[in-house]
Amino acid sequence: MFFATPSFNRVLGYGYAPSLQSSLRAQKHVQVESDSTSVTLNLDVPGLSKNHLTIAIEDDVVRIESKADAPRSFKAAYQLATVIDAGASEAKLEDGVLTLKLGKAVPVSKETHLSIN
Repeated sequence: MFFATPSFNRVLGYGYAPSLQSSLRAQKHVQVESDSTSVTLNLDVPGLSKNHLTIAIEDDVVRIESKADAPRSFKAAYQLATVIDAGASEAKLEDGVLTLKLGKAVPVSKETHLSIN
């Protein structure tokens, strides 16, 4: 499996990181894979179950946060280079690894044709 250089900006503490690549080198708990239809994030979240996490998607930002009753705290957000289609996205938690397959929204053409009089 090939994990490409990600095409998103890591958001730390809901503030934007100055350098995506340097922040990812420091973050060994996230892997990114991208293709023409989706971006897949794999995050290490040991000790947390699906009932301990909330995932929110808004436009091109995905936020993952542990709930108040979780055994440990986790908070991360990622801004992608494309808008996310929440309906085409899915999340899976297995063996302490959260896998988010985020569908890329298909751009809608805003082109208008004018008739010639």
